[in-house]
Amino acid sequence: MTLIELEIGGMTCASCANRIEKKLNRMDGVSATVNYATEKATATVDTTVTAADLIATVERTGYTARLPEREPEPVAGNDPLRTRLITSIVLTVPVILLAMVPPWQFTHWQWLSLTLAAPVVVYAGWPFHRAAAINLRHGAATMDTLVSIGTIAAFGWSLWALFFGTAGEPGMTHPFTLSISRTDGSGAIYLEAAAGVTMFLLAGRYFEARSKRRAGDALRALLELGAKDVTILKDGSEVRVPTTDLKPGDRFVVRPGEKIATDGVVDEGSSAVDRSLLTGESVPVEVGPGGTVTGGTVNAGGRLIVRATRVGADTQLAQMARLVEQAQAGKAEVQLLADRISGVFVPIVIALAVGTLGWWLGSGAGGTAAFTAAVAVLIIACPCALGLATPTALLIGTGRGAQIGILIKGPEALESARRVDTVVLDKTGTVTTGVMKLVAVTPDDDGELLRLTGSLEAASEHPIGRAIAAEVGDPLPVAGFQAVEGLGVRGEVSGRVIVAGRPALLEREGLTVPAEITAAVAEAEANGRTAIVSGWDGVARGMFAVADTVKPDSATAVAGLRELGLTPILLTGDNETVARTVAAEVGIDRVIAGVLPDGKVAEVKSLQADGRVVAMVGDGVNDAAALAQSDLGLAMGTGTDVAIEASDLTLVRGELTAAVDAIRLSRRTLRIIKSNLFWAFAYNVAALPLAAAGLLNPMIAGAAMAFSSVFVVANSQRLRRFRPLHV
Repeated sequence: MTLIELEIGGMTCASCANRIEKKLNRMDGVSATVNYATEKATATVDTTVTAADLIATVERTGYTARLPEREPEPVAGNDPLRTRLITSIVLTVPVILLAMVPPWQFTHWQWLSLTLAAPVVVYAGWPFHRAAAINLRHGAATMDTLVSIGTIAAFGWSLWALFFGTAGEPGMTHPFTLSISRTDGSGAIYLEAAAGVTMFLLAGRYFEARSKRRAGDALRALLELGAKDVTILKDGSEVRVPTTDLKPGDRFVVRPGEKIATDGVVDEGSSAVDRSLLTGESVPVEVGPGGTVTGGTVNAGGRLIVRATRVGADTQLAQMARLVEQAQAGKAEVQLLADRISGVFVPIVIALAVGTLGWWLGSGAGGTAAFTAAVAVLIIACPCALGLATPTALLIGTGRGAQIGILIKGPEALESARRVDTVVLDKTGTVTTGVMKLVAVTPDDDGELLRLTGSLEAASEHPIGRAIAAEVGDPLPVAGFQAVEGLGVRGEVSGRVIVAGRPALLEREGLTVPAEITAAVAEAEANGRTAIVSGWDGVARGMFAVADTVKPDSATAVAGLRELGLTPILLTGDNETVARTVAAEVGIDRVIAGVLPDGKVAEVKSLQADGRVVAMVGDGVNDAAALAQSDLGLAMGTGTDVAIEASDLTLVRGELTAAVDAIRLSRRTLRIIKSNLFWAFAYNVAALPLAAAGLLNPMIAGAAMAFSSVFVVANSQRLRRFRPLHV
């Protein structure tokens, strides 16, 4: 079996993806899935099926397909959808103003409206008409069908009224007469409806497309985390080459502060490697000869010589990129509510229009009256308010979110937020600060212990040493500084030879470690802290406990999540002891510790398999795949670009309480969108009987359409009053 991936073009809604998927799966030897959000098809095929066969099937279905290629991002200025949107805005606004403000309706104003509206309906609205034609060919009806029929009906009838009716006569106006009466429609034009609906829906389509164009940013950001160049050892000399030239077996140099170019085994040297971006471990890991290192991690200590074992697509970083892509592609696509309703509403409207035409013709009312009533049915079904329902609520909701430090990426995130029942929290950088800090000194002396040890550690590059040094203002001079591989440091400060590090280092240097210091070390490690012992003149003088501290608002945030009916779970790559200490401090009962990135994805999948709707809150590269896999991904804005791009919501404030506010705001925004959609359709449904009865006065239709749009906007404005619980 072979895996083939295709890029699909021409899809306008989730039903398009479903149609392509069904066609592909009808082929012998093919098992395929199509994702509308990423615009990709993934097919597992046997040896008898080629990529060309799959492409041919997709094209016969009415869409385009091609094998993935690396191409530059489209330039915004050359985006045809953006051009159509700008064109529609410039031309439509005058049309709407002329139709809605009678004093501005000068002689022959209707002909200016026609001149402005025609390019909007024909050129700007072409994507809707094309999609409707494709849907018609396959016997389906979507939002595009409704928009195309409504705008064409409104524009077509306006043309008839202008050229063959009385609407084109000099001095024609649109007065607001709110009376229900039968009319032949020859003096009514609906150009503002045709152009306005096109403009509003193009705006929604443009912002959706712009969001989807960024779908691959998480993968690009992941791959960019790796080193670009590497110093390899060749014939006894050091040569700087691009990392793409590395081959398994090559030996390369990693200096302090550099990224490790690829996965490998340490041949020479020892150091502390900061793996927090990949694994979430808050404490750097000591490595020496024979130890394994991972590409993309940072050498925080001494000089290393590494032998490459895996390069390119085989590295752990590349595997994580694949995890993110698979998780994004596998995420269930939320069917847009408007499309779901349109699938039923459109056939009913068309049947009602045909029935109306037949009934009026059969009753002997005449062709003009019959066509007026039938076309009125199509026009009133055109969803003007629907064009505003989702974009307006999203615009105001996301704007309010941005004001309080929450970025919402799209309607799918809102739908997921409503259903979430479990929140998985990463530890490092999410619940905790992600920065090592000195939390205790034993014994609590007059400051000499901290002053001497902190001065010594100020000469170290190790994160734990820096945490101790940070508590000393101006460090004293250090002579003869030496880092002892994997154990600690030694040097002379104020005439004393100070040794600081693991108890084993002090014992090796001939210093006695008193029982009370040993007990303090054991207690610190039992509480999930890292213990450093320091001494001079043959005796260990004290112990320093260093830890990644809990954020001040984390306990409040966990309580807030529980108030929303959510179950918090702590998921971390750190060890069990550290994780349980943090969980107890913030009030979390369930802990999953020692989990690597692929394990985090597996844990999220396991929760989903148990019927849970999972939100994931994280900040590191190691969280990216799990963020993408979860039903709702929330990234801390203080985290990595990879995590932010793979998430659905970004918490700019970097506070965990923002996660509580994000879920509340998402739920509120979704409720507003649903109420907007309900009233937008309710207007259509209520007016349809009047249209079918031939009683739909054009002015009432215009006023009602305007009112429904005003209602949708006013309803969305309620989101501006959203107040965060914690700021």
